[in-house]
Amino acid sequence: MKKIGITMNILMGVTLSFFLSLVGNLTAEGGFKLVPFLASFVLSTVISLIIGFVIPMRKIENSAVKAMGLNERSLPANLISALISDLIYTPVITLAMIVLARKMAMKMSNGHAVLPPFAAMFVKSLIISLIVAYVIILIATPLYLKLSMKLAGVNPPSDRS
Repeated sequence: MKKIGITMNILMGVTLSFFLSLVGNLTAEGGFKLVPFLASFVLSTVISLIIGFVIPMRKIENSAVKAMGLNERSLPANLISALISDLIYTPVITLAMIVLARKMAMKMSNGHAVLPPFAAMFVKSLIISLIVAYVIILIATPLYLKLSMKLAGVNPPSDRS
C-alpha cells in the first residue's frame, strides 16, 4: 500500500503542478513564457511532493467520506475527496507560484515592474487554480489509482460509481 501511495503522490503532484503552472503562466500578463513556466512547475512539483509525503491525504479523505456516510469510490465520495485534496494543495501551490512570479517580474525588470496588489493577484489566481485543480484531481485520481495499483501488482477493486 505504501508503494501505491508514493506512486499516487508522484503522479498527482507532477500532473497538478504541470497544469497549475501552465494555467498560471497562460493567465499572466504578457502571455506564456517558458522560463517562468519551468520555474513555477519545478517549485510547485517540489511543494506538491512535500505535501503528499507529509499529509496523509488518503486517511483524511477516507475519514471525511466515512463521516458523511458515503460509499468509498462512489461519485459523491470522489467529489468530496477531490475537494479535500484541492483545498489542501492548491492554496499552498498558488501562494508559492504568486510569490515566485512577483520575484521573477521584479528581477527581470530590475525592480521596476508595476504589479497588481499581492492580494488581488493571489485571489484571482487562487479562484482559477481551485477550479482547474478540482477538475484535474477529479479526473486523474481514479485513473492514477488504477495505474498505481497495477504497477504495485494489486488488482484494483471494481468501480461502484
